Amino acid sequence: MSKISAITTEFARAITQLGTDDFVPAIASILCDLAGADDATVIVYGQEELPTISFARPLAGQPESALTTYLSGPFLLDPFYRAAAYDKQFGVFRLTDLAPSSFRSSEYYKNWYKNCGYEDECGLLIHLANDNFVNISIGLTTGGARFKKSDVKRLSGIYELTAALCQKHYLEVLEAQKHTTLRERMHRSLAAFGASVLTRRERQVVELVLLGHNTRLIAEKLGISIETVKLHRKHAYAKLDISSQAELFFLFMEALSHWSGDPDTDPLIAYQGGL
Repeated sequence: MSKISAITTEFARAITQLGTDDFVPAIASILCDLAGADDATVIVYGQEELPTISFARPLAGQPESALTTYLSGPFLLDPFYRAAAYDKQFGVFRLTDLAPSSFRSSEYYKNWYKNCGYEDECGLLIHLANDNFVNISIGLTTGGARFKKSDVKRLSGIYELTAALCQKHYLEVLEAQKHTTLRERMHRSLAAFGASVLTRRERQVVELVLLGHNTRLIAEKLGISIETVKLHRKHAYAKLDISSQAELFFLFMEALSHWSGDPDTDPLIAYQGGL
């Protein structure tokens, strides 16, 4: 049987499972086989809830709490999440296509990503409806393994079919979700982080630091000099009573855990009030 015939057969089987618990695992398996991936996680960013795990394979040697931690707040810094939620990019992307060049020096990487079990990641970002989307994330777990452009090309060849099936599968759930969402409010909480003590420019610098951008990239994005970025960061760290990017990351996560839910209120206020 040719590769095309085999894929067609697998998709035909998946189509018969639309609307059932077997559909998503079937799609994940097809994509892993096509790209030679070891693992898959399917995350739905729906309208009413925080992200939900639609499918995940347990990775040997990895704590089950890793994804739970991701859902509690770090997802806001995920390059795949931000590509879809903020930049409205949908399609097939490798981690290297979306992450800043300094990603592996970021606290998000050091404190979460490097412990998730993936050496490299490729995501199929699929728009569902309104601001809702799904990321079918497939991963390589062997040390030093990387996805190739040819893997992206093969996945891109079946992206439209995969997207159409996923849109149909998740439509019923999304139709039931109509009001302002917790996830949307958390978007605004990230932008409001530090608003009670920082200037607008200092908040912008802090957010980009949290996202893993280095000083040069921050300067380019904000249209200011590297020295000005350093000055804003120095002032912001002093006001937040921290001295490093690591402390900034943990302060953000602690503040988010105390957040009242009001999207226009600095999460730091509730956190500092609880100290």
